[in-house]
Amino acid sequence: MSAEGLPAESQSGYSLLDKQGITTSEFMQHVGYQRALEGELSKTIKAIDGVKAATVHLVIPQKDIFANDRSKPSASVLVVSEPGKPLNQGHVQAIVHLVASSVEGLEPEDVTVAGSDGRVLSTGDGESLGANADIRAQQTAQFEQRMNTALQRMLDSVVGPGNSVVQTSAELDFDETETKTQRYTADPDVPPISQSTERETYTGTGGMTGGVLGPDNIQVPGGGTGNGEYTSTKETRNNAVGTVTETRKSAPGTIRRLSVSVLINRNAAAGINNADVQQMVATAAGIDPERGDQISVTAMPFDTTAAEEADRAEREAAAAERREQIIAWAKTGALALAVLVVLFMAWRASRRSRRAALSEEELARIEEMQAELEQARLALTSAEPPTQVLEPAPDSEPTPEEKRELRRRELSEMVAQQPEDVANLLRTWIADRR
Repeated sequence: MSAEGLPAESQSGYSLLDKQGITTSEFMQHVGYQRALEGELSKTIKAIDGVKAATVHLVIPQKDIFANDRSKPSASVLVVSEPGKPLNQGHVQAIVHLVASSVEGLEPEDVTVAGSDGRVLSTGDGESLGANADIRAQQTAQFEQRMNTALQRMLDSVVGPGNSVVQTSAELDFDETETKTQRYTADPDVPPISQSTERETYTGTGGMTGGVLGPDNIQVPGGGTGNGEYTSTKETRNNAVGTVTETRKSAPGTIRRLSVSVLINRNAAAGINNADVQQMVATAAGIDPERGDQISVTAMPFDTTAAEEADRAEREAAAAERREQIIAWAKTGALALAVLVVLFMAWRASRRSRRAALSEEELARIEEMQAELEQARLALTSAEPPTQVLEPAPDSEPTPEEKRELRRRELSEMVAQQPEDVANLLRTWIADRR
């Protein structure tokens, strides 16, 4: 069945639209388009590294020209990650924005992503559930790493490398707060917007009527005279008042609590006061006791057995590497020497073969050339002023065989000294004669 391609994968994607005919209803066209879009999105999401399979469900409301309020589209995605490759924040956000950008009117906050293990990776608010946790964990780890590196560098300068260990544990505050403050201010040098003064004065004389109540609550008539004055002043001033509104947002990531632990090798820290080291580290780390920060400095002997074994193994490995390198160099030199010897022997053999490569015709031509040269030399000699020449003895004249042997010897020496030039010259002469 596998060889025949069974079971075959069902058609999905835009290929579903090829089956629609002219009699397909509008509802079926809408459903077919939605299914095709879901299949294409599933194929695209599966192309992301770490995604083994994906299923996309879309809710796309139909357009209604008579409806004022149209429902918003939404989507849900089920992803199956490959073994050993869990999806991180970047993968989840990529899936969310990929689906949102592929559907008209779909917003990222309306896309939900879930894993095959039942965990919701991204809710309808457009944020990954594991995103905040991942970001906070990464920022906390980065802060602790920077703190450990800075403190370790400082301690290495005091007790030497490898003689101290620093471990920092930080608790960061990732809450984002916003504070608004409004104040009213008035400048006394600025004249008021409006000002009014109301004054009331009374002056006059008159008798007083009435009396004192008697024992039976009967008023006893009485009288008197007097002068009276009354003055009242009321002033109203409307000043220009300024309003100052201040908004402060606290950035997340402030230190809520910090703990630092320092371990020093006692054998290497002889003469070093732990209190001085603690004060130095506390100042460098910014320890705040009011915040609940803690610091501890402990001196203990370090176990250097593993370090010594590692050092010895490293030295042995380096020595073995040097020996192997020397052996490799020796092998390379021997191989190069053998190649040179072979090349030299091949060169000598080629010279001998070039010497023996002259044919009888070429040797005869060389002899003729030597004879012509000898005749030219004799002609030049006869053109010179005559000189007294002793006649050679009849028995000193060389025989033809001796002359032939002498010419062959001279030609052999010439061929031995310039074999390539002689061969090229002979081949040229033979070609010209032909």
